[in-house]
Amino acid sequence: MKKTTLEMPTVNCKVNDCVYNSSEACHARAITVGDSNTPHCDTFLKSAIHVKNKSTHAGVGACKVSNCKFNEDFECITDGINVNAMDGSVLCKTYHDRK
Repeated sequence: MKKTTLEMPTVNCKVNDCVYNSSEACHARAITVGDSNTPHCDTFLKSAIHVKNKSTHAGVGACKVSNCKFNEDFECITDGINVNAMDGSVLCKTYHDRK
């Protein structure tokens, strides 16, 4: 298998019922944030079972929220993001509207 190494913003996640979360760390290879309007975690998968491989630490692979001030060409350009549950959704809490 070919592998690629990229520098991506890190993901800090407090959503304990996600399959990729263990000890408040996201262990997906990369996550995708949002749609054109909402900065939700597109990678969130609710489960009581968690991934076994904890050596992988997620980065933000893509951001589809074009009005975020950290979005440049649909990629996140901040050092890291915080993901948390709010009002029944799992959201990127680092999102800031571009004004």
